[in-house]
Amino acid sequence: MSVDPLSGLDEHQLEAARALRGPVCVLAGAGTGKTRVITRRIAHGVDSGAYSPQRVMAVTFTAKAAGEMRGRLRALGVTGVSARTFHAAALAQVNFFWPTLAGDQAPTIIDNKVRMLAHAADGVGLAPDTATLRDVAGEIEWRKVTMRSIEQYAAERPSGVGRLTVDQVVALQRAYEKLKDERRQMDFEDVLLTCAGMIEAEPRVAAAVREQYRHFTVDEYQDVSPLQNRLLELWLGDRRDLCVVGDASQTIYSFTGADARYLLEFDRTHEDARVVRLERNYRSTAAVLAVANDLMRGRPGALELVAAAPQDSPGSHEAPVPTVRAFDDEEAEAEGVAAAIAAAVRGGTDPRDIAVLYRSHAQSAVLLSALAKQSLAATVLGGRKFFDLPEVRQALMALRAASVAPLDTGFLATVRDVLRSVGLTDEPPAAGGALRDAWEARAALLRLAEEAPEGTDLRAFTDDLQARAKDQHEPATRTVTLATLHAAKGLEWDHVHLVGVSEGLLPISYAQTFEAVDEERRLAYVGVTRAARTLSVSWSRGRGRSERSPSRFLREIGSGSLRSADAFARPAGASRRAGAGTATRGRSDR
Repeated sequence: MSVDPLSGLDEHQLEAARALRGPVCVLAGAGTGKTRVITRRIAHGVDSGAYSPQRVMAVTFTAKAAGEMRGRLRALGVTGVSARTFHAAALAQVNFFWPTLAGDQAPTIIDNKVRMLAHAADGVGLAPDTATLRDVAGEIEWRKVTMRSIEQYAAERPSGVGRLTVDQVVALQRAYEKLKDERRQMDFEDVLLTCAGMIEAEPRVAAAVREQYRHFTVDEYQDVSPLQNRLLELWLGDRRDLCVVGDASQTIYSFTGADARYLLEFDRTHEDARVVRLERNYRSTAAVLAVANDLMRGRPGALELVAAAPQDSPGSHEAPVPTVRAFDDEEAEAEGVAAAIAAAVRGGTDPRDIAVLYRSHAQSAVLLSALAKQSLAATVLGGRKFFDLPEVRQALMALRAASVAPLDTGFLATVRDVLRSVGLTDEPPAAGGALRDAWEARAALLRLAEEAPEGTDLRAFTDDLQARAKDQHEPATRTVTLATLHAAKGLEWDHVHLVGVSEGLLPISYAQTFEAVDEERRLAYVGVTRAARTLSVSWSRGRGRSERSPSRFLREIGSGSLRSADAFARPAGASRRAGAGTATRGRSDR
């Protein structure tokens, strides 16, 4: 191995990376380098001879995160490690063992749960709308990942779904399961249940799995469900080589069955567990971290984040204190944020370094409109994937065709000519919208070519693009990013605008219990900790029945960490109400 896996780690990261045996729990705050620690720890285990790479399973929650982990391990000279999602690992095992146990191929995976639910509804004389079917699909997923039977579900969820009574929901779920069995299909939750059932019921399957995998690492452990944790226990058997990494303050999927107690109670449920705390943040300024720490102070498992570098290093200006601004309504808020972003871009800030984060997808429309008026292109996370965009697919086809008989003009010139032939111009369209988005996508492909290693030819470049598409390793388009707080988790930007921080939006109106509001607090924390250099928080009052008040989270943070910037929030002629301060109130009782 050419790279020393322990080089460049701080003392706490080093402690975690050297803990190769026994149960290990790494409590890793936002921006503390958890992926770096995970991959360096695995690489150190392989380098020292403690691990055989083929015996290591690293589990995470998204295919993109798994792809990033594999990429980092390759860069460290480590190949052969199984870095997968829970579902991918379980599906591979089900497909491998099913023919031996059942004598035929494993059932196929349904591609659309809502569509099958609609067919099941027809069979029992129900006609729910699509939104209700989506909610029932969510209920099925929650029931399965929390390992409840339909009878247990009916006893615990007596209120029904939408206009469906609980008896109708139960009948629909039974019909769905029956139809699925008749078609020899499984849903994603069935994959985990089937894999766990195989290991539990078949000693030879358990022996084979435990022989194959000896060392386990689980990323984002605060997000595991009871079903995923049960499968992990079955994979382990009576062995102890388990390392879990997580942050209780970033538990934002409780509604899907995630249970942070597995992380918080790890040292009590695993004898002699070693616990390492990572609180040195390498992403954000001290001013941003002060807001994050204020927001989570006193919450279970909260870490006290500390900036790795001084707030003002020699030759640089002191990091600005995060601001909070109030606006008359959502349109004024969107226009104010868009104007601030446009000014920053004119001042030299790269749009790729800017994100606007919000609680609900419905908030994106007014923001897209305001940004388009400022001639700013934007990408909405959670929308169509980069490599699925029509203009990208067209460009890839043209590049592949050109790679068969490349011209003698040179690699970069050929790429530029091909992209011009499918619509890339030297200058972007003047306005935002679909044309600008298409231009930005083609320009991102050209930048990848410009950044390719010396000696790359067209065939190698197109092969790399195909590998990127498979791993969902998307290039950064030169656009402002819009994202929900859920979609933003795991990402970071230099400049973050957190909008809609008002009662009814954050926390969301249906968060009525203490636990639900705490989940909203963690969402706000995720939003704050995405910011590296500047953080701007805003809210709008609304009018009439839509009138809102500032979020309780703003009052709890208080004026010590957030500076009121309302004087800059009022466009000319706006009412004084838009400038009422929100950050000058003291902290409320928790």
